[in-house]
Amino acid sequence: MTHTPPRPVGLAQLSLLNTAPPDLVGIAAQAGFDFVGVRVRPVTPTERPYDLQPGSPMLKETLARMQDTGVIVRDIEFLLLDGSDQRDAWLRMMEAGQALGASSITVAGGDPDAGRLLTTLSTMTEDGRDFGITPTLEAISYQPVASIAQAADLARRAGCNIVVDTLHFNRFVGAGAEGQWDALRAHAALVPLLQLCDGPVARPASRDALITESRSEREVPGEGGFDLAGVVGALSAGLPVSAEAPSDRRAAELGELGWARRLKAGVDAVLAKADALRESGTPTKAGVQ
Repeated sequence: MTHTPPRPVGLAQLSLLNTAPPDLVGIAAQAGFDFVGVRVRPVTPTERPYDLQPGSPMLKETLARMQDTGVIVRDIEFLLLDGSDQRDAWLRMMEAGQALGASSITVAGGDPDAGRLLTTLSTMTEDGRDFGITPTLEAISYQPVASIAQAADLARRAGCNIVVDTLHFNRFVGAGAEGQWDALRAHAALVPLLQLCDGPVARPASRDALITESRSEREVPGEGGFDLAGVVGALSAGLPVSAEAPSDRRAAELGELGWARRLKAGVDAVLAKADALRESGTPTKAGVQ
């Protein structure tokens, strides 16, 4: 029987977007998570900003909670690389990330100029070395960089990594959509983190609906129509997994801790299924034995 190594499981900030990082750490610990992802820069004008710059009271409180609970910060987010000069923004993010002990910063490719995007990503990767932080490029189904193959090509050339989000993995329908599974296997070495959520098989009909689903209407891992065990099985056995499943309605119904516990149970069930398939040698949709 194949031995499956321990796998760190985390809670992404987007799952509880309005929960301040110190409280997120505490909730994650109570729900049984090993790490959190923290949003050190708001993505939209309506988001609550969290000041985690060196010297801030919130940083001090977050670090204290981390020390008390043993929960670490693995990744920080989020910057949409849109073609504008964002170097000051990512340097501030990296300062906060270094203070938190993070090792990666999640970005997305919103710039339609591929050459300019590569230059931006390469510069960001070089800057990150001074902070011990590597950019991870996320393929987002409604942005110019939408597929695993696109993200991996840019990341290899820039010297950084990619992060796989199971929502966007399943929602990509552009040219080469049939090769998503092949690309996932081919570029597994570039993936330091998998973000897990679930959803219906049917893709939302419009870009606006895709954005709404992505930001506030995802499903608990294992409770939708995605082949999550197949995605997990296509990647390394000990790869860290983060629950990124925002649902405004269910978080309100269950409360922050209740929602976090529901997500942890869902992730654990998916990982158990993937490990069972791996150990039995049963082929998955991804073709992994």
